[in-house]
Amino acid sequence: MNSSPLGNAPLLSSSNDPPLRLTPPFKDVHLLPPNGGRGMKRAANGKPKAQPKAQIPGYTDVEPRKRDDGEIIWPAPVEALDRARAFLKQCAKANKKVLIVPDKDADGLSSGVIVHRTLTTLGLDKNLLDVHLHKRGSSIHAEEERQAMSDKDPSFVIVLDQGSIKAPPIIDNPETQTLLLDHHLSDVFPDRAQVVSACHYPPVATSSLLTYEICKTLHPSLCESLAYLCCVGTHGDLGNTLKWSPPFPDTSATFKQYTKKSINDAVSLVNAPRRTAKYDVITAWNALLQSTQPSDLLTSGRLQAARAEINAEVEAHTHTPPKFTPDGKIAVLKINTKAQVHPVIATRWAGYLSSKKLEIVMVANYGYLEGMVNFSCRIARTARSQDPPVNIIESLKAAADLSTDGLRERMGESFARGHKEASGGVVPVEAFEELYKVMKVGEKVEKTESEEEREKKTKKTKTIEKSPQKNTLGNYFAKKT
Repeated sequence: MNSSPLGNAPLLSSSNDPPLRLTPPFKDVHLLPPNGGRGMKRAANGKPKAQPKAQIPGYTDVEPRKRDDGEIIWPAPVEALDRARAFLKQCAKANKKVLIVPDKDADGLSSGVIVHRTLTTLGLDKNLLDVHLHKRGSSIHAEEERQAMSDKDPSFVIVLDQGSIKAPPIIDNPETQTLLLDHHLSDVFPDRAQVVSACHYPPVATSSLLTYEICKTLHPSLCESLAYLCCVGTHGDLGNTLKWSPPFPDTSATFKQYTKKSINDAVSLVNAPRRTAKYDVITAWNALLQSTQPSDLLTSGRLQAARAEINAEVEAHTHTPPKFTPDGKIAVLKINTKAQVHPVIATRWAGYLSSKKLEIVMVANYGYLEGMVNFSCRIARTARSQDPPVNIIESLKAAADLSTDGLRERMGESFARGHKEASGGVVPVEAFEELYKVMKVGEKVEKTESEEEREKKTKKTKTIEKSPQKNTLGNYFAKKT
């Protein structure tokens, strides 16, 4: 087979990069049923009839949590939302320095710009607003990052979409107040932080959607003016096929004004700089901050160049054939590039591979950080409707626990982080190789004696089956007699 459905398919990625023509080597990938298509129903013209596609539930097709009085809890408890609104009002009123600390992707950057616009609309001098973007491969909890934020001497810190771990205060100064808005799965948070987390309230809002829901009520102009930023960030995390069904807000007016294409083009442009080897996140932040509509981003030459670079890297590495665990539940692809394209490639293959057994697609990048493996996992399309649902984080932890000498502890705090549906991590090369080995990736299943005997009997039965030919000599002479 020389080509695949990926050749003409749109990018099924949380980054929404533009479509690429791909012809990966599919020698290990089965596009037809295990029987090779034999026995498929055929139409009158002899061609196989199209098989009905499995119905995959939409992101919002889940039962939300409710209070005792039946009221839906979304995107987070109302008390937490109100406290966050009070925090932002206090920032604007105090007229003191505010440090915004967003994550580097479309969801995080959109969240940060929503906060920036909200505070200036409420009257805060824009000269009192600053942003901190952590370095490539680092995190806001690294000592170097904490010192850099502390040096800016803010009175308020607003952390957005960074994920949450048990950690010291973002800034040591006890007079500095911190607000943390997030949606990544976690029950522990940095000390002295006021937290609003959407992670336990399905359908889980993205950080930009959570921030939008908090901010849109603070001024009459914000609901409309911030809507496109909310859509850019949410499509950045949940993809461009998302159906905005309740309890998600009604965005029909927004998409009528800007069109989905302009939103999705904006997503791919904003996401591109942080994926490049240069890690030019500040360009994406400035472009988004200066925009008033999605199409403003299309005029940025630096964003366009970054996207072209990433498209080339995806094309160069997406052809890697996957290897499977013996039970067929996990597919693993190894790549080596300084570009952060492993999440994009994982999402592509997760939408393409077809197997009843497959649950998780993992792409491991050995070239992003020296001595480390950055990996991304996505749920396979065919496993998205499983009951109970696939939980990538728990599956990764269970795989690490197959080791008997403390592998899970050696993985560190950056192992199996993110979401149940889209997780990953950053671990030492030696630890990842050990994980790869304990999962037995690429090894064949050893058949038991009973299974081998069963296969032999099946083959023997097939060879002595009665011929389907009805017009035989025996039948002819029987009729004659």
